[in-house]
Amino acid sequence: MLTFTTEPMTEILSLLETKVAQLGAGENVEFSVLDPDLGAGSYAGAIITVEGVEYFYRGYKAWTDLAELLLCRMMTPERLENGTVRLCFMKLDTASSFHREEVEERTEKYGVASPFAAINKNEEPAFLWAYRHSLERVKIVQRKRVLNLGINSGEEFELIRRMLSDSFREIELVGIDHSSTAIAEAQAKFPEPNVTFHVHDINDLGSLDLGRFDLIMSIGTLQSPGVEFKPLFMSLIQNYLAPGGSVILGFPNSRWTDGELIYGAKAPNYAFSEQSLLYKDVYFCKKYLQQKKFRVTLTGKPYLFLSATPYRL
Repeated sequence: MLTFTTEPMTEILSLLETKVAQLGAGENVEFSVLDPDLGAGSYAGAIITVEGVEYFYRGYKAWTDLAELLLCRMMTPERLENGTVRLCFMKLDTASSFHREEVEERTEKYGVASPFAAINKNEEPAFLWAYRHSLERVKIVQRKRVLNLGINSGEEFELIRRMLSDSFREIELVGIDHSSTAIAEAQAKFPEPNVTFHVHDINDLGSLDLGRFDLIMSIGTLQSPGVEFKPLFMSLIQNYLAPGGSVILGFPNSRWTDGELIYGAKAPNYAFSEQSLLYKDVYFCKKYLQQKKFRVTLTGKPYLFLSATPYRL
């Protein structure tokens, strides 16, 4: 087993990159490092001496970040007797991802039988915190009509129901998705009469008699293949947003691999995270909304949340 004491991170990173590259999915690399609890409050690289041996301090976050960057899962650390812990990085199965899933029926790529259906974003703290903040930012308690494009199985309405509690039935919610199986599951979750779902192509909203909404949401959908991103976005603001209405957009800056949420948008033809297209789309929406006299904020990490409220709200 490897032991790291005062080796710089540049050396550790290079060594572990080489070793992980030689592993198959599910195989491990183990090494021992200073127990992070012994240096709590220190910054990475601080010298900590234990039983006469000097170590560079690094917290657990540094090691979990490194595991993620190497496309590994950090297993439960084991405390050793000499002030160190044994860390184990398990290589992820990068082929195990709904992003790679090929389906005969395009509309069911995110249906209940797909790998995507096993994902619950509300159980990922980094997603939940930013989403909840966005709902608070647009004053969800004051909204009367909410439209969600790409609602899938209704997951994004669940937090609204929890936040509003008894007043949930006083708000009208409309969810649209092209997956019939996902919408069927959403309808089962939300039997309340104030919640309506449509199986429909969001590129063709004009064929639905929707009216206007004082909150329009779309999380992880507008950038999907087959969606006419810019025309659809501008149409939403011009034709479906009520005066004084607000907007929440969620842009994925991550991908799902072997049960793990991996930070960083993955563009086609790149072996690494390349985020130019992501920020290009975010900037387009931000600039457009600011020109329409909206106050725009951006938060989040694995998902970037754009929240837009009119200046008078």
